[in-house]
Amino acid sequence: MTKSGQVLVLDPLLHAQKLRGFSSDLKLQILSLIHEAPRNVNEIAHELRLPQSTVAMNVMRLEKAGLLRTESTKATKGSQKICHAIYDEVVIVFGRTEARRDDVIEVEMPLGLYTSFQVSPPCGLCSTEKIIGYFDVPAAFFQPERFQAGLLWFEQGYVEYKFPNNSLNADRPIRRVEVSFEASSESLEKNNDWLSDITVWVNDIEIGTWTSPRDFTDKRGKLTPAWWRNESSQYGLLKAFTVTADGAYVDGVRLSSLRVEDLHIPDHHSIKVKIGIKSDAAHVGGVNLFGRGFGNHDQGILLRLSL
Repeated sequence: MTKSGQVLVLDPLLHAQKLRGFSSDLKLQILSLIHEAPRNVNEIAHELRLPQSTVAMNVMRLEKAGLLRTESTKATKGSQKICHAIYDEVVIVFGRTEARRDDVIEVEMPLGLYTSFQVSPPCGLCSTEKIIGYFDVPAAFFQPERFQAGLLWFEQGYVEYKFPNNSLNADRPIRRVEVSFEASSESLEKNNDWLSDITVWVNDIEIGTWTSPRDFTDKRGKLTPAWWRNESSQYGLLKAFTVTADGAYVDGVRLSSLRVEDLHIPDHHSIKVKIGIKSDAAHVGGVNLFGRGFGNHDQGILLRLSL
């Protein structure tokens, strides 16, 4: 079975077409088969003991809904269409935290509701009650309980979140994009001098990098649960990455001349936010991300769009 690390998060009010892809046993059987390994239409038809035409029609509908991808390759006679799985998991989410004024749209994403990840040890995640999975095992980031995460950490790699692009319903352009979260470096031991370059991307475009000064273990976080050991990361600093018509900033300090229009937000139904540590960063010191119930700031990953 292949693992892509891709998670599909669906809002039932916005993604009716994708949900229809799960409306029949046959479509689910096809998705299950190609998740085990890529297959061509003939192989799927043979394993399901169905006419090729029936399978081909359902594959076409699943591809149109964005639930699988196909590629044409040479066959003994002509070409064949190979079907590949895109997602490992599908999550239906009702009532994501959202606040809206006439000039501001805010969506807060729970820390564990990432849609893609690539992490290296030391890594892990936990809820306010317990460790999720195992320490230093990247596969723990697949655990279903990750949606309860209040803290996650890794040395290199990233976690990526998809936010609904609710600005598409507005009649004004976006003037400012802000991503805020609580973060610190990640050290194996207590270390008050442990630099780490934490980078943020929006729609795969690099916004900039903030250098975390240390792994904050000097005192307990205001919200950190009592069971969490004192030697481990306790809290971070609340950072705000913003992009305006004038440039990109972190906490008001200019990073680059990147402009909000360069993010092409009106071109997509979702907004991707990625937080991570690049392998070639000057300071590869890991990252701790703090969500609700951990650290000093009771929030997840917050996206704010100003109109």
